[in-house]
Amino acid sequence: MPMDEPLALILNNVGKHVNLTPAEKNIFTAMLQPKQLKRKQHWVASGDICRHSAFVISGCLRGYTVDNNGYEHVLSFAPRDWWMADMYSLLTHQPGNLNIEALEDTEILMLPKSSQEDLYQQVPKFERVFRILAEKSLVAYQQRLIDNLSLPAAERYDRFCKRYPTLIYHLPQKQIASYIGVTPEFFSKMRKGL
Repeated sequence: MPMDEPLALILNNVGKHVNLTPAEKNIFTAMLQPKQLKRKQHWVASGDICRHSAFVISGCLRGYTVDNNGYEHVLSFAPRDWWMADMYSLLTHQPGNLNIEALEDTEILMLPKSSQEDLYQQVPKFERVFRILAEKSLVAYQQRLIDNLSLPAAERYDRFCKRYPTLIYHLPQKQIASYIGVTPEFFSKMRKGL
């Protein structure tokens, strides 16, 4: 994919929140680092310090944890045109608990945390961009927690379908089952009944 297509995608994403001048766009795009991930390759592993935010150009990332019994718990997905990071680690500079893995060959643009701080100084509009992204993320996580505590699995699946409409038929069923908090077997039976 030519570099101008990824830049157009990320600039369009940012443009939903602020209008940038050509000079501001150049400052921002000069800070971005492209990275290719192979299917099942980890971008961040539990215990790492997350030093970048990632914007997905193509492919899909998943963020998950592994409990003491070895079970994976999917917290989020980032398809094309979404941002992802281990926010705890990124903001505290401490080792994180999140694994971020490519579910397929994936292309991302990384924004280093150190560059993000410089970006706020050079182009203060980006504080608004990342505040809005953080607020949306917080709202989504809170709603997801409430859903997991109070909704039956079928309704959690319905909310998943609304949140990630492009992934419904794209992801392996076991990934969706993990996200909504059920076993793959239960998920398969539930889908047949819907």
